[in-house]
Amino acid sequence: AKTTSGFLLTTLFLVPYGAPLQTSDSFLRFPSPLTSSLCTDNNPAAFLVNQAVKCTRRINLEQCEEIEALGMAYYSSPKILRLSFTLQIPVTVQSILVQSLNKTLTRLEDMVGLNQTLVEAGDVKICTNVVLEVKYSITYTDAGEVAQAGLALLLGTVSRAVVALEQKFEIHFIQQNTKPVPLSGNPGYVVGLPLAAGFRFGQLTILRSLAEQDCFAVEGIRAPVLFGYDMQSGCKLRLPKAMTCQFAVRRVKSLLQGQGFPDYVAPFGNSQARDVLDWVPVHFITQASHMKDSCQLPVALVIEVKWTKYGSLLNPQAKVVNVTASFLSSSFPETNSGSERTVLISTAVTFVDASAPAEAGFRARPTINAKLPFNFFFPFV
Repeated sequence: AKTTSGFLLTTLFLVPYGAPLQTSDSFLRFPSPLTSSLCTDNNPAAFLVNQAVKCTRRINLEQCEEIEALGMAYYSSPKILRLSFTLQIPVTVQSILVQSLNKTLTRLEDMVGLNQTLVEAGDVKICTNVVLEVKYSITYTDAGEVAQAGLALLLGTVSRAVVALEQKFEIHFIQQNTKPVPLSGNPGYVVGLPLAAGFRFGQLTILRSLAEQDCFAVEGIRAPVLFGYDMQSGCKLRLPKAMTCQFAVRRVKSLLQGQGFPDYVAPFGNSQARDVLDWVPVHFITQASHMKDSCQLPVALVIEVKWTKYGSLLNPQAKVVNVTASFLSSSFPETNSGSERTVLISTAVTFVDASAPAEAGFRARPTINAKLPFNFFFPFV
């Protein structure tokens, strides 16, 4: 289910957010590091929780065939249960890459299961078809049930007798019949990419200027606000003589804001729509009219986006921290001659760097706080 702003509500799902994915024997295992960097195999994959982890596994080469977590069957054989427990969703192997000892990659056309095998290569023993990377792709329905499960594997070869093998595990959830949400950065915004806003696939947009400069010609045609780019656009609006000011105000606001002006803007380029509390609200500033009993017509929409550098000094990430929008108004124009009025309306976007000055993270030098006896240098002094 979705809210009116397009945010995802997981509380109405048949499977609650974060619940372990049940399989025919227990749950879908997602090895992860817990108290140390070592892999813990009893960690369950959680519904709708995208994860990417690395962990190490200390193995003895002689026992590689006995360790289940090194074989692809350990990850491809489970069947995920739907809520009714009458239907089992198999994990479909979508791709297998094999990495040789010299790091070259080969894609296997045959998706038949491969078992890790201990073989002799001259005077040394090696273990082939060892799982190095696992990537799950889980597709779910609007009702919150698993519809499909895909698996991509990277297999490799281990040649040392005792080795700390690093494995990578990823799991991503994709809603059925939807396109992937394009990212504008990971995590911070990238200059020139659209500002994500309001709806799950939405963007913050403004009027698009065309050669005709006719507002009715550009109605519905919007330009995305690009991060870091100050933008300005406008058009001419012709109002019939018989149109009242109140009706013109609603008409102009509709043109300036577009259909479904967002209430929130994503703080980062990869912000998830379900993290509603992390999104930045758009503050609308209403300017009171100084003229009593007069109708003020909005002629411009001004948007200010404040952002800051977030994270380390070596790799700062752009984060949006505040967004304000305000209408600039003027008196309703009087008709001089003819049957219509002409009004120029415009939109403007400015980006303001609100970053605080960077400060070094090291501590001050220690001071020596020691007192010597008054006769320490006697009899030299």
